[in-house]
Amino acid sequence: MSQKQKIILATFFIILFLLLLFSIFFSLININNTNILKGISVNGIDISNMTKDEAFSTISNYIEKKKNSNLILEYPPEFENTTITFDYLNINYDITSCINQAYNISRSGNIFKNNFEILNLLIHKKDIKIDFSFDENAMKTLANDLSSNLENKVIQSSYYIENNNLIITKGHPGDIIDEEDFSKKIQHTLEDISSSSNFIELTIKNAIPKNIDIEEIYNEIHKDVKDAYYEENPFKVYPETIGVSFDIDKAKSLLEENQDEYVINLEYTYPKITINDLNVNIFRDKLSVFTTYYNTSNKDRATNLELAAKKINGTILAPGEEFSYNLIVGARTIEAGYKEAKIYSNGKVIDGVGGGICQLSSTLYNSAFLANLEITERYNHQFLTSYVDEGKDATVVYGVKDLKFKNNRIFPIKIETKVSSGVVSCFIYGLKEETEYDVSFNVETVSSVDVPIKYEYDSSLNLSEQVVKQSGSKGMTVNVYKVLKLDGKIVSKTFLYQDVYKPLERVVLSGNKNNEETQ
Repeated sequence: MSQKQKIILATFFIILFLLLLFSIFFSLININNTNILKGISVNGIDISNMTKDEAFSTISNYIEKKKNSNLILEYPPEFENTTITFDYLNINYDITSCINQAYNISRSGNIFKNNFEILNLLIHKKDIKIDFSFDENAMKTLANDLSSNLENKVIQSSYYIENNNLIITKGHPGDIIDEEDFSKKIQHTLEDISSSSNFIELTIKNAIPKNIDIEEIYNEIHKDVKDAYYEENPFKVYPETIGVSFDIDKAKSLLEENQDEYVINLEYTYPKITINDLNVNIFRDKLSVFTTYYNTSNKDRATNLELAAKKINGTILAPGEEFSYNLIVGARTIEAGYKEAKIYSNGKVIDGVGGGICQLSSTLYNSAFLANLEITERYNHQFLTSYVDEGKDATVVYGVKDLKFKNNRIFPIKIETKVSSGVVSCFIYGLKEETEYDVSFNVETVSSVDVPIKYEYDSSLNLSEQVVKQSGSKGMTVNVYKVLKLDGKIVSKTFLYQDVYKPLERVVLSGNKNNEETQ
């Protein structure tokens, strides 16, 4: 090695050594610095010498102030400014990533790279742009809504179906809000987090409607004819589809004419099998029926029964689906058409809106029971009822007490309810399974209390005259069992529940003042 080469090599190592010493010295000076370096800002906001938490808090405060001022949209003078919130556009700032990026400057590389970044900040300050996002779809929806309010708004081509015809209306040029410009201005406004001024001047531009795409329209309305069908395991019914089509070549020729409206004949093809046809097969077997009776002279009670029955009639339950009386019938209100009739409330017989519909729920309960459906919710009345025997009633109170049962059968079931001429009937139809049990109640009396009698003096009556104001009923406690039979033989007897009925006073009006008040 020549002398000159030795000198060059020695010089190189000396410089390298000095650089290393400088780097070590510089690093030692900054080793205890846990703050963001001087010369760093976020979107123009200086965060020099701040801790991460301080920087996060500072930037967050600016953004919160900006969010609280909302966005003010300015467009043509004939319209008032539109104010929208940051939440409407789902605006979000990624403050955490931004502060982490600022903090990691001079801390993420080797000793030479880190020192270079420190020295560079002394000469060239660094501004970090915070990432943000907003909902472009919400912006476009807003732009479309605002465009629809313009005086000379663009009219897009459209179509509708009427009287077996496809009617296409031709669009017209007009004004719209410039969505691209709107998006850019939102971005520009959101970038300036130090400013609470959020005014955005919307740009209006002229636009022509989209060309009528007859093939797109055809694909939207075209339907192939399909027969209704069902599948088993799991059971599911697929309704029929009416076929719809039109001659696309004729339509294209028609659209070549300059018209404001085009009328195209539609062709319909009808299925051979409808869902009604399926229903005949799916619900061919009568699984159960139960009937009760009411006094036709009580018009209000009859009205309530009829209204509730209409709600329930035709209800179909798929396998595993649960029936809710209150959910289907809904609230019993005057607005819904219900009348006041006798109900049980707090140990008394009073008039209440919707009175009488417990007869329908009790009738339906018995029918569901006889069809061997799974009863999931049921309550007895306070007092014995006149329309079903003890242990077989089911009271309902909207929002409090419900009648619920589940279709635990293999196939769907259909409920039919009829109220007419003093008769309430509930039918359940479906398909009989391979094994069908005869289902019955077994009700055993635990205890019984005689009807209490109460006399009330009525001055309008003669001395020996008496009038029954309230018929009353005895009190009872009964145990109720479910009995299953197969081929006339008992297969099982299962305890279901114990019902307790309070005695209801028989109230008698008397013209004899000396009658005892109670007996």
